[in-house]
Amino acid sequence: MLANVRSAALLGIDAYAVECEVDICPGLPTFQTVGLPDTAVKESKDRVKSAITNSQFKFPIQRITVNLAPADTKKEGPSFDLPMAVGILVASGKLTQKAVEGFWMVGELSLDGKIRPIRGALSISLSARDAGVKGLLVPPENAKEAAVVQGVSVFAVKNLREAFEFLSEVKTLKPTLVDIEEEFKQHSAYRVDFSEVKGQENAKRALEIGAAGGHNILLVGPPGSGKSMLTKRLPTILPSLSLEEAIQSTKVHSIAGTLGKRKALLATRAFRSPHHTVSDAGLIGGGTIPKPGEVSLAHNGVLFLDEFPEFNKNVLEVLRQPLEDGLVTIARVQSTLTFPAQFMLAAAMNPCPCGYYTDPARECTCTPHQIQKYLGKISGPLLDRIDLHIEVPALKWKEMSDTEPAEPSESIRERIGKARAVQQRRFEGQGLHCNSQMASAQLRDHCALDEPSQSLLKNAMEKFGLSARAYDRILKVARTIADLDGEESIRSSYIAEAIQYRNLDRSVWRN
Repeated sequence: MLANVRSAALLGIDAYAVECEVDICPGLPTFQTVGLPDTAVKESKDRVKSAITNSQFKFPIQRITVNLAPADTKKEGPSFDLPMAVGILVASGKLTQKAVEGFWMVGELSLDGKIRPIRGALSISLSARDAGVKGLLVPPENAKEAAVVQGVSVFAVKNLREAFEFLSEVKTLKPTLVDIEEEFKQHSAYRVDFSEVKGQENAKRALEIGAAGGHNILLVGPPGSGKSMLTKRLPTILPSLSLEEAIQSTKVHSIAGTLGKRKALLATRAFRSPHHTVSDAGLIGGGTIPKPGEVSLAHNGVLFLDEFPEFNKNVLEVLRQPLEDGLVTIARVQSTLTFPAQFMLAAAMNPCPCGYYTDPARECTCTPHQIQKYLGKISGPLLDRIDLHIEVPALKWKEMSDTEPAEPSESIRERIGKARAVQQRRFEGQGLHCNSQMASAQLRDHCALDEPSQSLLKNAMEKFGLSARAYDRILKVARTIADLDGEESIRSSYIAEAIQYRNLDRSVWRN
């Protein structure tokens, strides 16, 4: 007898429908899975057999063939266990084909029949909604995540027996409901705050500008000056996630398996801080069947690279495309996948190998050659893509001993929100969200300079030998400073402040 049960598989960060066809016919007892299954899918036969037997069903001692269509796309993961088991129950006459019509189901089976969580439940739910599916059966741990999508009924099933009783209408299950506003309220709080940071007012100002315009940032300073502390609080001043951004970020984290159990949405900006030993595939993404890397996990958030020059040079160079395009394209023989990577890069480094080149209180033990070699680990093209180069000096005793709390993240975020609102109105209908994404046409339209500003920028370009890309970055930063001040025109003082944030471009600093 033939049965057809609908399921779904992941391709990149999206899902597509899969038909799980099960045929049981007379012959030697075998269990064969076809349709380009990977090792985890092939091993499903052992899990399915034990789960069916331990759920008080009789496993058919016949020839069983399972086809996962479309057969020309690689299938991976254990999420097909549940549809396979239900398909065998249908094909063996314990369930009718009509009982499973209109349902999609995913889940990994344990040997005793319990249903374990899977990855990508949100993407599968979105695909099910677009396909007009009546109901989606998922593990309990994935129910809230899948139920975020409006327009599809999500049912949490604990084990194979419960799934059978629900489909045969012996047992009634209520669809899982999620209050999205409540989810944001419960999970949108940050554990850190800018009020905990003492001193470093110049660095805080630069971080505020970076957050307001979505600009990439590089912090340079001696050990213990607070570079990491400042950067870890950067997400707390970024505008709150919109529902669309939360869904995009949640899809990536769900597929990577970093969302967390029974969590419906990623309600805070992502903050990713990979170790400097990370590989290029770990940073950008990859694998036989490509998976998202750190740049995609930081989508709509912050990617923090501490000890910037310690990263392998080839790893840093692969950052160029995502920094420019906001996405990562990974090409393989079987498929080409694109992952979102619209993140804000925040990097930190010492000014020299010993760390005390710019510290007036400590003597630097490095030779000029060592310093140049250390700085040379970061290529010019990559440095050009970082808008703000900020010097973070060592804290003084007066600043460290100050007991007054600094300005909290909430008040900084309010100013940034107003600046972002100006940018949203400016770029409405153009597909842009902040000043850092402006192209040449937008720079021409929104960054016109008066004569004093042009003269100042010209002198800076000639004196410091700045590149054309650095010229564009200065204009974008100046535009953001003007937005923070509520000004339509770019003053020469805004250009001057933007120029001072190009520290590593200055030949004087490097010499």
